[in-house]
Amino acid sequence: MSFLTPRHDPWFVATSISIAVLAAYVALDLVERLRANTARIARAWWIGGSIATGTGIWSMHFVGLLALILPIRLGYTSGWTLLSWLAAMGVSGIALGVAGRGEFGRRRLTTGALAMGIGLCGMHYAGMAALDMAPGIVWDPWRVALSVLIAVGAAAAALSIFFWLRQIAAGRRQLYKLAAATVMGLALSGMHYTGTTAAAFAVGSVCLSADQLGGGQLGALVILGSAALLMLTLFTATLDARMQDQAALLAHSLRSVNVQLQEANDELKKRAFLDPLTRLPNRLLFEDRLAHALALSERHRAPLPKRLAVLFVDLDGFKPVNDSLGHAAGDQVLVEVAARLLSVARESDTVARVGGDEFVLLMEDVAEVADCAGLARRLVASIALPFVHGERVLQISASVGIAVFPDHGKGDQLMVHADAAMYAAKRAGGNACMLFELHMNSGVARQLVLQTDLRRALARGELSLYYQPKLDGRRLQIRGVEALMRWNHPEHGEVPPSVFIPIAERFGLIMELGEWVINEACRQMRAWDEAGMHLRVAVNLSVQQLRQEGLVRRLGDALVRHGIDASRLLCEITESVAMEDIETTQRAFEGLGRIGVFLSIDDFGTGYSSLSYLRKLPARQLKIDRSFVQDLETSQDARAVVDAVIRLAHALDLSVVAEGVETPGQRDILLALACDELQGFLFAEPMPAAQLLDWARGNKPGGTAEFSPSVMAPLV
Repeated sequence: MSFLTPRHDPWFVATSISIAVLAAYVALDLVERLRANTARIARAWWIGGSIATGTGIWSMHFVGLLALILPIRLGYTSGWTLLSWLAAMGVSGIALGVAGRGEFGRRRLTTGALAMGIGLCGMHYAGMAALDMAPGIVWDPWRVALSVLIAVGAAAAALSIFFWLRQIAAGRRQLYKLAAATVMGLALSGMHYTGTTAAAFAVGSVCLSADQLGGGQLGALVILGSAALLMLTLFTATLDARMQDQAALLAHSLRSVNVQLQEANDELKKRAFLDPLTRLPNRLLFEDRLAHALALSERHRAPLPKRLAVLFVDLDGFKPVNDSLGHAAGDQVLVEVAARLLSVARESDTVARVGGDEFVLLMEDVAEVADCAGLARRLVASIALPFVHGERVLQISASVGIAVFPDHGKGDQLMVHADAAMYAAKRAGGNACMLFELHMNSGVARQLVLQTDLRRALARGELSLYYQPKLDGRRLQIRGVEALMRWNHPEHGEVPPSVFIPIAERFGLIMELGEWVINEACRQMRAWDEAGMHLRVAVNLSVQQLRQEGLVRRLGDALVRHGIDASRLLCEITESVAMEDIETTQRAFEGLGRIGVFLSIDDFGTGYSSLSYLRKLPARQLKIDRSFVQDLETSQDARAVVDAVIRLAHALDLSVVAEGVETPGQRDILLALACDELQGFLFAEPMPAAQLLDWARGNKPGGTAEFSPSVMAPLV
């Protein structure tokens, strides 16, 4: 029998191979999407991917059929063509399903390769059956068998490549994926053209389906449609991959942020409960442990509560160390004292720093009161040993007061009683320890009463602010006021700030009072604004407020709540407080400065100033202590110090306030030295808000004859 001689259109052949490579590349990309997504999204990718890559494989096959050229006109029946397309999608679905889940194994590879090979053969030979020839196609069985082997081999190679690419690092995967897609595309094309060459057409054959599917226009449409579908699928997969990467990056960032937040939270907890210099527990943590120990002691009555003791330690002769050697030397001594206290204390004891040079020690499970006295004596002896600072040897001592529960009173009185015993040891000459005795309680009872009353004073409206004017040094016009707290006790009358402020600091009330002062000052500024008087108000901040987290936020909230510009609130911090913990002070100053609050260092010259620290602090004003002002007329040294402070402040672009101006002579000297603001009884005493308003309007007498309070200097 004679057969027609077939040939192939090279353009269609090249195009079919290109489509096969593109379909293989898309399939490789889709496998990654199946493995990277959740089950529901992966299922959607499997369905869509099967359609897209199946269409691509079928397009390779159909364009390859269109490449076949015989001396007769050819066409393809729609039924068999549709069946071949469905077979291609089935092959794609099997490939993606096998590669997209599970682990690689020989059984999985063999089963998947056979199923895919059968599907590829089904696609190809269904497509060939679409040629309705008369007489029928004559098949070469060996070539058909070879095409089947190639189909199964191509399927096995494809699955192996799918699994192999998982091992490749992400940075190198694209290049390997392109090479793998080329291999897979060539394998699919080889299977197709091997199967095509297995077909022979007898001379005189007629294609009965010549008027059905076929022609160059259909070929172009299939090529463009399949290419567009594959590119759209690839684009969508790439977009999904980027979104997955961004989501992973965001998740990693969130984890990092959570770690940082946890670390910051841990650090905040440390700062809230630890002394920043010595790293010992602070007053807050000590009081918590004391309360816990007292509760535990009360629960174990047999027949009396378990004994526990508080030892209050105060250093003797510490101030001269700071005054003569400076802040750094004082810090070094305090750190060494903390180390010595820890070395002497028992492992079960709690050692804390509660003030500048004040430490406390909590002893639990005390057998005898004598044990407390023995420990206290060892503490005194340890601190009495010399301290070495550079080439200098320093000598200080300690006074220790001891209060034992339940021997020396109720648990809530332990700190007060230990404090009273410590002061008794200090009055006896220091470098000693004393047990609490009832006669030491003479001042303690009043402190306890005042402490209890002070807690209720805010709710009862017993606290108020008085305001003392501050005058412009050039024109002697009112420029601002300082807010000073007053307590009108219902039984004891006016309680001086020098009495209740230390109580508030000692018993942890100062932060609540400080919050009230800030809010009341802002409220009063708003009231004065409505009355037509605009003044800057100065308030004092305590060391506890500086260390309190959220100070800047709460102060800012008060300003916003009352509609006050931040520059009209001046926060004063005493020099000794500012230099006690320079890092905390600088952090607080910077936070307050960021929101625009005016900052001042009070009592300048009385502490242990460091010009390097002063230069770092974002303060805008220095306030000369009244002790220098009082001696201006009689002491050349005092005048020289004030002159130097004013010159230094102006060189650092700081304004200067002198407080405690009581005589015309002091005023004249300060004006001659170019002091920016003056404050003192010479001009006006502290007064209630309503009285200050009348005073500023000139309705009430006050100050010197040449002073005109009704004229106010502008705020600068």
